[in-house]
Amino acid sequence: MSVIGAVRRVLLILPALLLLAGCRGAPTDAPAVTVAPSPTPPPPEPPAGVLYVDAAYDLGAIPPTVYGTNYGPWISIPLEVQEAYEQSQIRLQRFPGGQYGDLNNLRPIQIDQFISMAAQIGAEPMISVRLFDGTPEQAVELLRYTNIEKEYGVRYWSIGNEPTLYATARNAPEWDVEFYNARWREFALAMKEADPTILLFGPEVHQYTADPAANPKDSSGRDWMTAFLEANGDLVDVVSIHRYPFPVGLNAPETTIEQLRANSAEWDAIIPALRGLIHEKTGRDLPIAVTEINSHWNKAIGGEATPDSFFSALWWGDVLGRLIRQNVDYVAHFALQSNTGQGGWGLLSRDDERPAYFVYQMYARFGDRLRFAAAPAGDVSLSAALDDEGTLTLMLVNLSDEAQTLPLRLDHFAPSGPAAVWLFDATHEASRLPDVPLASEDTVTLPAQSMTLYAVPGEVAP
Repeated sequence: MSVIGAVRRVLLILPALLLLAGCRGAPTDAPAVTVAPSPTPPPPEPPAGVLYVDAAYDLGAIPPTVYGTNYGPWISIPLEVQEAYEQSQIRLQRFPGGQYGDLNNLRPIQIDQFISMAAQIGAEPMISVRLFDGTPEQAVELLRYTNIEKEYGVRYWSIGNEPTLYATARNAPEWDVEFYNARWREFALAMKEADPTILLFGPEVHQYTADPAANPKDSSGRDWMTAFLEANGDLVDVVSIHRYPFPVGLNAPETTIEQLRANSAEWDAIIPALRGLIHEKTGRDLPIAVTEINSHWNKAIGGEATPDSFFSALWWGDVLGRLIRQNVDYVAHFALQSNTGQGGWGLLSRDDERPAYFVYQMYARFGDRLRFAAAPAGDVSLSAALDDEGTLTLMLVNLSDEAQTLPLRLDHFAPSGPAAVWLFDATHEASRLPDVPLASEDTVTLPAQSMTLYAVPGEVAP
């Protein structure tokens, strides 16, 4: 079993164990007592025009599975980038990534190689079984081989990839929402029966947005996500979506930096809208996964804002921070590696790291307990977290073409020394800079088009 899986099992059974322990020795005729949960205090009101952090306002753990990517048999890790892969800080790998899994049957040797690759860097594995032209029996056999015969303990599974495109991309008009929901349920029931410990992700729809009118519909105009939640909200464990905002059409001109700069804020609308729909249709608050994401869905490369560019990497650093602040549990960038002819998606090329790779080097030093943070409206965003030593980490992204100097206020935190600083910009690859003094009320200057991480020693104060 994986480490994360083991921990989650303990967390699942712990309340029951505590309940049993509390009942021992209690009078059998004692009246039941209902204790009302403590109300969650409202978030603080940040002062206007200030980079603001309340270090005492705990927003929960940041799961390592937000630092993920897609990997598959169509991806190779050449020797030239093997060391970069080992130091990538990737903590989740989705396999086989993209449409490959619906065009091919996965073989045992591919599963073995994938598990070995993920274990090499301590990443949690996620596997997608073949839905299009696949069968529940094939899915169960793959699950049986992986978790029963080989005892790999893979907990994260999905059924198919972007079924919203089967009717057109696969020339299969029978794949409407009703047909898909029935097939998904057939697979899900069989897989859960074979291994009740797994978590099922779905529906893996493409191009999900905050606009219901723009979201994927079948040939009858029925919304894929809404229909899926109504039909299978009782079986799905994690609600998953995909999103590539550019290009906006087949014949759209090359994406610009200004378009990317304006786009990242959409995630502050997408995730709340999806949460609201999940609760409305299922009555539950299910975890959310973004299992494919990049700036472009096509093979764009070599432009000022294509996936291999520095500014696309900066966009990704900003988007990832927003997803973390929105408490998304699983995020998988597309993709781990791509050669030039395959497009600029990959964190790695054939022989080098692409700029997006260094976003993960920055977040590797970010804390794991999210704290309340807010930035003034504009091109600067701020995320804050405590690490396991009590250091307050501040991730600041400046999408602007100009340096930004802003006041900073840290409430309920007493710095005890200078802050360590790392910088990612066009000339710094997540580079360590000299330490700087940083007080609870101070001013910071952020270089143009940059990510800056401050690690501030100290302690949370009342």
